[in-house]
Amino acid sequence: MYSTAKTFYLPDLLSLSKPFKGSTNPHYKKAAAESRAWVNSYNVFTDRKRAFFIQGYNELLVSHTYPHAGYEEFRTICDFVNLLFVVDEVSDDQNGVDARRTGDIYLNAMKYPGWTMFLMYLIVHFPDFAHGLHVPRGLILSAASSNTARTTLNHLRRENSAIRLCFGLFEYSLGIDLPDDVFENPIFESLYWAAADMVCWANDVYSYNMEQAKGHTGNNIVTVLMKARGCDLQTASDLIGAHYAELMEHYLSDRDRLPSFGPEIDADVRLYVRAMENWPIGNLEWSFETNRYFGPLHDEIKRTRLVALTPRRDDSDTDSD
Repeated sequence: MYSTAKTFYLPDLLSLSKPFKGSTNPHYKKAAAESRAWVNSYNVFTDRKRAFFIQGYNELLVSHTYPHAGYEEFRTICDFVNLLFVVDEVSDDQNGVDARRTGDIYLNAMKYPGWTMFLMYLIVHFPDFAHGLHVPRGLILSAASSNTARTTLNHLRRENSAIRLCFGLFEYSLGIDLPDDVFENPIFESLYWAAADMVCWANDVYSYNMEQAKGHTGNNIVTVLMKARGCDLQTASDLIGAHYAELMEHYLSDRDRLPSFGPEIDADVRLYVRAMENWPIGNLEWSFETNRYFGPLHDEIKRTRLVALTPRRDDSDTDSD
């Protein structure tokens, strides 16, 4: 379903996110340049996609969402997120069956030391990029804590959103290892999914214009709402704002009633909760600091929240979420 509207207003998610305090990582400048150069050195992108990749400032997103990480952890996560975008590029040009196979290969590569299966796949499709990937700066999850690997892989199976992968790296970035009973606690679980859903719903409404211009709206909650509710684009955007407010209310309520897991564990839980809060606000701030979703008008759109829809184009040589 494509909207006939020419413009729409974004919900005021920044105001709704005032309970969270944004920050950035002090290692951003050095680590970002190294990570971007590392990916670009393998010539996986066409010139056009390389420009889009650079303008997206993936590492800046990592800076906003992992401001607490030390240099090695931050650089590793930058590499990890950049590789996610590479996988996205591979799957964008595939049919459903092959894209699913790519996801399975990626999952198996995460499970087993050496990234053997993932490397074999890249050798077939991108031989220049695959060369040298046998030492991906410690990205193998076996280098992280056992519970970090467990959490990340469980989220991979549960949903296909990259936010689940990124949340799975909190323990690694913090140097902590939460026990299973924390993740299995219903209040903690509710808190977790409220934070994750805030990111996902915000990302869908922010990326809608970019995706509709390329005809990639089928997996966007804006389109789902318009179809399910029989509503127009502005109403769908407003509904996302209302749901985001509900998610924030649930999050704050759950945070206040988290049980104690013991003095030592409680300290780590607080670190994890703070890390979760970096993602909703960090994602919003990043979205208005780059050209990825709103182009060169991102500052103006941040101020007015008015988005002019880009005419649809038949152009597969671009990135997508």
